[in-house]
Parts: sequence; structure tokens; C-alpha cells
Amino acid sequence: MTTVDDLWYLADVASQQAEQTYHELTDGRDAVVEFTRHHRIPRRRFRRVAEDARDHGAPYGAHTLTYRPSGELLLVRHEGVDMWVLPGGELDGDESFREAAIRELAEEGGIEATIEGLGMVGRIEFHCDGNSTWGVLPVFEARAETTDVAVADPDGEISDARWFAELPEDTRDRAEILRWRDRRFA
Repeated sequence: MTTVDDLWYLADVASQQAEQTYHELTDGRDAVVEFTRHHRIPRRRFRRVAEDARDHGAPYGAHTLTYRPSGELLLVRHEGVDMWVLPGGELDGDESFREAAIRELAEEGGIEATIEGLGMVGRIEFHCDGNSTWGVLPVFEARAETTDVAVADPDGEISDARWFAELPEDTRDRAEILRWRDRRFA
């Protein structure tokens, strides 16, 4: 008996959902920093990100560019990638992207903030065994309402949270964050 591999179909449906999500997030918005990343990943991981993209278009959930009025930016130390990253993560249940971003910000940094809009949007492309799909990475601008940091990450991936006037060299998506900051605080 021949086994039919449905990965190509899943990848196609995921790409269609990502396209729809991208347009819902960006239509009518100017001054959003956009970027693209490419990842070659193993088959099991490919299936998982394709399923997440199929379900809501964003396999990595939502993140925030959280800033103080002075321009300092909140970053968290993600032990899984050994880098400073923007707070954020996957959606829980029927959360909106904004709700997920605010919840993750509270968990990873202990910060309350007001989302002011979309600051960046990434197109994250995944490739595996001749299959390709993509997902959106929405990154919201958020003005800090509180500034004392406290990490309470239930996943245990985040070990530290700090405000930075100058971004560390080991900041993921550093160039794009600097483009956003230059635009935001020009």
C-alpha cells in the first residue's frame, strides 16, 4: 500500500492563511518595517509550523517592541536561541494577536503596556524536502505603562528582561529593530 504524503497540501493551505493574515495586519498601514527570513528545518518541525500557520497565519505568535518614552527598548534573554529577543510568543486558544502580545509581555517581562499599532511584520519562510510554506510574524509597538521588569515565563525559556538604550550585538533581528527605532524616534 502506498502512503500519500499530505505535507505539500498542508504547506499550501498554510501559505494561503499566511497571505490572508498578512493582508489583514498590513492593509492601510504605512511605516511598518518589513523583513523576510528563510529557514531549512526538519520534517517534524516543518509540519508543526505549517499547522500553526494554517490555523492562524503566524507560527511564532505575536511579539512587541516595548519602549519607554526615553526610547529604551525592552528585550528578554531567550535561552533556547542564546540571544536577546523581543518579548512574544504563540497564541493561546482564541486569543487575538494583540492579546497574545500583551500576555506574553506580562509573562516574559512583567510589563504592562499599551499597544499603539503594528511596528514590524516578518515573512518567515520554511523549507523542507522540496516543500515550502511561510507565516507572518506580527510585531506590535507598545508604550510601557510600567517599567519594573520581572520574568515569570511559564515555559522557562526566558531568563532575564532588561531595558536597553543601545541594543546588544546578540539581539535577534537587530537590523530591523534599529530600522524601526530610527523611524519611530527620528
